[in-house]
Amino acid sequence: MPDQSFDLVILGGGSGGYAAAIRAAELGMSVGLIEKDKVGGTCLHRGCIPTKALLHAAEVADTAKDSEHYGIKASFDSVDIAGVTSYRTGIVAKKFKGLQSLLKARGITTIDGEGHLASATTIHVGDSTITGKNIVLATGSYSRSLPGLELGGRVIDSEQALDLDYVPKKVAVLGGGVIGVEFASVWRSFGADVTIIEALPHLIPNEEEVLSKALERAYRKRGIQYSLGVRFQSVTQDDAGVVVTLENGKTIDAELLLVAVGRGPSTAGMGFEEAGVTLNRGFVNTNERLETSLKGVYAVGDIVFGLQLAHRSFQQGIFVAEEIAGLNPAIVSDTNIPRITYCEPEVMSVGLTEAKAVEQHGRDAVVAYDYSLAGNAKSEILDTSGSIKVVRLKDGPVLGVHGIGTRVGELVGEAQLVVNWEAYPEDVAPYVHGHPTQYEALGEAFLALAGKPLHAL
Repeated sequence: MPDQSFDLVILGGGSGGYAAAIRAAELGMSVGLIEKDKVGGTCLHRGCIPTKALLHAAEVADTAKDSEHYGIKASFDSVDIAGVTSYRTGIVAKKFKGLQSLLKARGITTIDGEGHLASATTIHVGDSTITGKNIVLATGSYSRSLPGLELGGRVIDSEQALDLDYVPKKVAVLGGGVIGVEFASVWRSFGADVTIIEALPHLIPNEEEVLSKALERAYRKRGIQYSLGVRFQSVTQDDAGVVVTLENGKTIDAELLLVAVGRGPSTAGMGFEEAGVTLNRGFVNTNERLETSLKGVYAVGDIVFGLQLAHRSFQQGIFVAEEIAGLNPAIVSDTNIPRITYCEPEVMSVGLTEAKAVEQHGRDAVVAYDYSLAGNAKSEILDTSGSIKVVRLKDGPVLGVHGIGTRVGELVGEAQLVVNWEAYPEDVAPYVHGHPTQYEALGEAFLALAGKPLHAL
């Protein structure tokens, strides 16, 4: 491969990297995008897209099992895991092909290979030197484990879980965050017995507590077991399965242990520190405009401490391209980035929880309203329980919107507009919501906080 030179060189072709590449190309820059595997990164090939395909297959399985509830006579036979895999990989392949075509159409040069940062303007790929006036680091993340807990055999991570060619009869999940509860949801729908182990007091512990408690009730009803507030101690395995021991002495037997304790930044061995980029526990230190300690070098996505979400990476990629172009874009704030957990029931949130709002503004300055989906006709049709909770400043703007229930992730679009535009409930209460829809629940919550509830007391 010959040496090459570009206006912008990006190390990593995942969500943040390719978003930066596309926006930079739109702004007239020449772009080199270095990727050692496949463009699209973890999100497209091993994360967001394939797991959501699995979750949809799980939803179909549940619907087939419960069809008589809706007056439809159908039967559920079994899960054809080969068929599910074909469905999942087919979706990924189509999206991958589309992304490759898009990058090519934008005139972006994709460079295959493993890159090492050499200076503020150069990256080495094998024996070649790729030079850029500016550089963006977007190397993504990997599945973490706990100290002393090694992956291997029947102890697997989420990427290995995706590639299983069978449905385990009994599985333990270490970690009750997003990845853990999503895989637990899939496996339960497919017929497995599932136990989640979470050291903190609640499942999805970073969310509004009322949502965590609602998810715990829903999982209990679905037959998903969980152990909360007790740490993992050890695991042993043999040809038959695993035995997980907790610090209180309790043991859990299973065929597999899925380790879902989060993701770490992929920054080791890439020359970052040697070139002058400051790291903190593996994460790249940046200023608020995502520039690293090395002038002209930026970082985006999972290697920047904060929410590890593909849409955050997209937005940061766009931001950095516009920053380099001198457009002075608005800073991307983690607080008001929408979050969705695609288990059953779904969980969505944007902005501050009530506890965080009280911490920042004081108890007397914060008002919250929790609207039950029992009052929402579309939710009744979908046979889902749940709620929408809105947090506001007293006589001030909406600070956060949080929800749980089947398909509530689709409501986060309106929610983030209200939160990010600092709208008052009185401002948005007059807006008309289609009937019957789930997003009427947002309207009902805003009406209630504006002092004029309709379908609530």
